[in-house]
Amino acid sequence: MVKKLNVIKRDNSVAEFDKDKIKEAILKAMKYGSGIYEEDVAQKISDKIEINCLENQSSPTVCQIENMVYEKLIRYRHELTAKAYEGYRAVQSFKREINTTDDSIIGLLDKSNEDVLNENSNKNGVLASTQRDLVAGEVSKDIARRKTIPAHIVHAHDEGVLHYHDMDYAMQPIHNCMLINLQDMLNNGTVINNKLVESPKSFSTACTIVTQIIAQIASGQYGGNSITIKHIAPFLKVSYEKYFNKYIEKYSKEVSHELAEDRMLEELKSGIQTIRYQLSTLHTSNGQSPFSTIYLEIEEGNEYEREMALICEEMIKQRLEGMKNYKGQVIGEEFPKLVYLLDEHNCLEGGKYDYITRLCAVCNTKRLVPDYQSAKIMKKNYEGNTFPPMGCRSHLSPYKDEFGNYKWYGRFNQGVISLNLVQVALTADKDMEKFWEILEERLELCKEALMVRHNLLLGTTSDISPIHWQHGGIARLQKGEKIDSLLKDGYSTLSLGYVGIYEMTQAMLGISHTTKEGEELALKVMNHLNNTCEKWKKESGLGFGLYGTPGESLTSRFCRIDKQKFGEIENVTDRMYYTNSYHVHVCEEIDAFEKLKFESQFHDISLGGCISYIEVPDMSKNLSAVEQIINFIYHNIQYAEINTKPDVCFKCGYEGEITLDENLEWHCPNCGNQKKEEMQVMRRTCGYIGSSMWGKGRTQEIAQRVLHL
Repeated sequence: MVKKLNVIKRDNSVAEFDKDKIKEAILKAMKYGSGIYEEDVAQKISDKIEINCLENQSSPTVCQIENMVYEKLIRYRHELTAKAYEGYRAVQSFKREINTTDDSIIGLLDKSNEDVLNENSNKNGVLASTQRDLVAGEVSKDIARRKTIPAHIVHAHDEGVLHYHDMDYAMQPIHNCMLINLQDMLNNGTVINNKLVESPKSFSTACTIVTQIIAQIASGQYGGNSITIKHIAPFLKVSYEKYFNKYIEKYSKEVSHELAEDRMLEELKSGIQTIRYQLSTLHTSNGQSPFSTIYLEIEEGNEYEREMALICEEMIKQRLEGMKNYKGQVIGEEFPKLVYLLDEHNCLEGGKYDYITRLCAVCNTKRLVPDYQSAKIMKKNYEGNTFPPMGCRSHLSPYKDEFGNYKWYGRFNQGVISLNLVQVALTADKDMEKFWEILEERLELCKEALMVRHNLLLGTTSDISPIHWQHGGIARLQKGEKIDSLLKDGYSTLSLGYVGIYEMTQAMLGISHTTKEGEELALKVMNHLNNTCEKWKKESGLGFGLYGTPGESLTSRFCRIDKQKFGEIENVTDRMYYTNSYHVHVCEEIDAFEKLKFESQFHDISLGGCISYIEVPDMSKNLSAVEQIINFIYHNIQYAEINTKPDVCFKCGYEGEITLDENLEWHCPNCGNQKKEEMQVMRRTCGYIGSSMWGKGRTQEIAQRVLHL
């Protein structure tokens, strides 16, 4: 007769011994921790532990079993798995704790928690309003890690296998970025703070309402939001007609037209100024300016084509002027981000709106914006459509409403999980067969993590944020109605991000992905990621998409973890950061046109989000080169940026590039000023402009960027 074996649980209760649970825990440590998956080893260990316990004729405690597992993993030379298993135990223990956030929060208040303080370069962690959001985020993160997110996913996040983005918002059923349906909200009215806001009767009023909408929208979600000027253009004509009808009672048609035109242009200027100043000075509930993007498009043949062109021109003119700081010095603006759509009529080939594009080129040299999107490439990739990114680089997939019409505005992203491709390669240790096995396992884990995001939103009622769900931002649902229908059938997206294509290729092949062999591997991996998203989409009906992660602090976090695990490896872990998504490494010497052309092929695969950039010197005296780049973008790449360095020293008034020393500290090359609060350093961080400084890893990456012209 076989003796019955029990186990003593942590609460001192007794349960029947089950060796399969031991095996399962080991396999999870292998699969989600070390990546070295050997089922036979897990089986042998669980069998031996059972035999040992039976021979000792005693009921072991859970802690004793865990110690035996760790010891036997070491004996089987599974050191990485043993370490991962210890990490899994720590996470499980952590999840049983009441609260572990005290040190983190105190670190925010005494400015020692640099990881969180510098996580977002548009959040000033010194401000009380920002600190309040960061403190709330740490508490939310703590509860989410213990109560909301499964232990093995938390463990995978901590081990650098994946990154669970925006974990500080993971407790609440709120979504990520979106395209605001301004057309609905302005034409049909909306509600803000329980007050009805009716359709505006003038352009200036429309602009004021737009800023109120954006601020409210930004406070009820995380991530960016975008609007198009196409939705506000009709109200410029409304203003013109209002003035014309007023003057026609006294003057001739010709005079009335001239007077109405003058008043309309005055209102255009003041309205755009309202948008700029409001979006630059407002603070949302998360302690930063609204992360907003304005899409500058001119649709030829549209009823409001002229108005769209006027708004585009005025928006660029005013951005070129800049704003003033507290000393009255002219400085740049981080937000709103401007994205200018290039088409046949404005791509600098004799089109009627080339004059606006030339103005954009001047603005690039002084203010970093606008960014450029190619209608030619967009239409090829998105079934003949153009639309803005949601915030900085996240893109929607085509979706048709019940009438068969494409719908873009009023759609959103549910959340992002990013995969550490470098760790997959390092774990595989140049074994290509092993690489694909580990990649497949970790992709399934990413899917599971994305489903945690999705399931958190399921069952949410529209009352969570009326301006989003009830009053037109996304939908017009009834009070108490669930948002579930907007989470399914591809209406909204779930993004699979990825980091480190360059370092992955170096780890596997010892070469850059810009070489022929490296490029083949990079494209093969990218296509596999995209095909996996398509497979998930077909299986689930959900809008999975491949997303070139804009890792700000993430690229440093992954690299730091992998350096601890695998040591310092040349061209892989020997810096303080990994390379964002598919980008050419910042140190690699490459021509601007060659870089854009090379990266364009990844845009065609990473359709859930992509962007490229080039670093240039002061181009104010070489505008023809800037215009040549803009034209090249139109013909070759979906979405690109031209990075200049429009910094200002408040102490001496120097305008130009604030430089970094060997200790990665910023200083003015003119007066030596090193006080961060006495300078504005503006850099394109990962699709948007940051100016509140960065963590050490991202700062090193900025310091090492080479010029592409």
